[in-house]
This record gives sequence, C-alpha cells and structure tokens, in this order.
Amino acid sequence: MTEKLKIAIVELKEVDAIALAGEFLDKGNSPDELLKLSVEAMGDIGDRFEAGEYYLPELLMAGEIMEAINDLALPLMAEGEAKEKGEKVVLGTVRGDTHDIGKNIVRFMLEANGYLVIDVGTDVPAENFVKSVNESGASIVGLSALLTVSYDPMKETIEALVSAGMREQVKVMIGGAPVDDTVLEYVNADARGATAVAAVVLANNWIADKDK
Repeated sequence: MTEKLKIAIVELKEVDAIALAGEFLDKGNSPDELLKLSVEAMGDIGDRFEAGEYYLPELLMAGEIMEAINDLALPLMAEGEAKEKGEKVVLGTVRGDTHDIGKNIVRFMLEANGYLVIDVGTDVPAENFVKSVNESGASIVGLSALLTVSYDPMKETIEALVSAGMREQVKVMIGGAPVDDTVLEYVNADARGATAVAAVVLANNWIADKDK
C-alpha cells in the first residue's frame, strides 16, 4: 500500500491518493508516517518539476493533494505534536505577488516536519511580516515570489526587519521560480530554497546550529 500511495501522489491521481491515504490511516498506520510518505512523494514531484516533466499546473494539483492529506493527518496527531513540537516560521508571498502554490507546498512540507507555520498569505507588505515575527517570536522567515517585480519587496521586507531590530533573531530564506543567487545577494537574505524540500533542509540546519 505504501508504494501504491506514493505513486498515486507522484502521478497526481488525486482521488486515488486521498482514498489510499484514508485507508493507510484506517489500517493503523500513524499520521506521522503518512506525512513522511507525503514528503517523500513531494520530493519526487519537485524532481520532476526541475527536470521539466511537470509545470505549474502539476504543482497546483500536487498542492491540492497535499492539503487534502494534511487535513486527514493533522487532526489525528497528538495535541500539539503536529505543529508545536518545532520552531515557528513566518511564511508569505511578498507585496505585489498573489501567487501561493509554491508557498503552500513549502508550508505543508514544513508542517509535516514539525514546524509551526504562521502563513501570512499573499501580497504581504513588509510591515505585516515584521508584525508577525514580533507577535510569534518566530526564528525563521520565508519569503516567496513568482514574479521578478518581487525582488524589491523582498529587499524591503528584510530591511524592515533590520529597522525593527529583529534581523539578528531570524534567519530569512527566499524562494520561487525567478530567485537565484544574484537575487539572494541583492535582497540580503540568508539563503534560498530551490525546492520545498530544500526549504526544510535549510530550516533544519539553522535549528541544529542554534541548538549547539
């Protein structure tokens, strides 16, 4: 069943994937195992996207499948286990950009790996990121973008964190199709995640370093 479920997710067979996920839980498997399996499948989907086999419509479908599986798994996890066993991450798409598929997939991956994600949405002004970090005490900020016009809003958001005296308390990752190392340097972020899996790796490494 495990392999059938993973294949259904990777091949974007939404009805089959959701049905198999429910059956997986009904057979006594833990929701944590389901989420880990989903993360593996998302890794394969990311590989197909990078190889040019999948495009944005396929990522949109993948996001919908992940949301449905997330909805099945999280309510069954022990109180606080799903979202509050890890660090807090403020995540959003910056001002001027209303795309959310990449952000949503990153959110799912982070939540599946134990992070409490404060999703501030899309088209988010710099001051909203600052407010959310201040209220939540998050140690990581994720800025998502799909448009090249988002470079300046990313830079402005990080500058706003500096002005608010919060830059030292947070690590900032950026991501999205147009984001490369030149953009990373321009906006003064700490790192960029080329995929949702890479975003989780970055977060895990930052938390490990902080705990040393």
